[in-house]
Amino acid sequence: MIRNVVGSVLALAGATAAVWSPFRAWYDGRHGSDYPIGDLFTGIGDSGTGAVGSILLPFAFAALVALLGVVLRSRLLVATAGVIVLGFTVLWMVRVGQAEGSLVVSGDGRGLGDGVANAVGGGLLLLIGALVMSGRPKRHLLEPAAARPHTHPTLDEGPPPEPYGTEAGTGAGTGAGTEAGTWTGTRDPYDSETRSLPYAAPGRFDVPAEPPGDPDGRPSDGGPRA
Repeated sequence: MIRNVVGSVLALAGATAAVWSPFRAWYDGRHGSDYPIGDLFTGIGDSGTGAVGSILLPFAFAALVALLGVVLRSRLLVATAGVIVLGFTVLWMVRVGQAEGSLVVSGDGRGLGDGVANAVGGGLLLLIGALVMSGRPKRHLLEPAAARPHTHPTLDEGPPPEPYGTEAGTGAGTGAGTEAGTWTGTRDPYDSETRSLPYAAPGRFDVPAEPPGDPDGRPSDGGPRA
């Protein structure tokens, strides 16, 4: 933010100096607005022109580009304005040097005037402002997360495994019957197969029981009666 403010101030100052420079003396007291823009491509002549068709035109265009760059916070536009100002100033110096034979800098008003200094300084300020500006902030777009594939159970996977201690078989048991002769449920801990295991639960008949007797208290094994 601060860099954009400082760069914008420098760019506006450079654009102002560039636009003001044609109204100052450029060479031998002759103002920049007296140089037709066509002379920059064909050669410097003695004929004058109005301000609209003079070197002021490219400088005004450069100032408009710089103003647009400041509003849009575009470093490219501001730098382009600086290049335009410096480019036309250098082209003018080349044409004047060809016409005069040499460029002279003197303190008595002859030679290069302060208008050229304003143009060069304005172009440099535009370039410096473009370097100082940070430009428009970049927007980082977050990429959408990849959608997870939705899995659905299929018939090929088979039934889920039975819990520990349950199985399907034939015979009698404590579970609910699904078909004739089949049952599904918890294994009877007292059946013959379970009792044959080394750590099987005690059977129902592991504890001896008294044999049944008759109602008179006599044993049923045929012994002598009391």
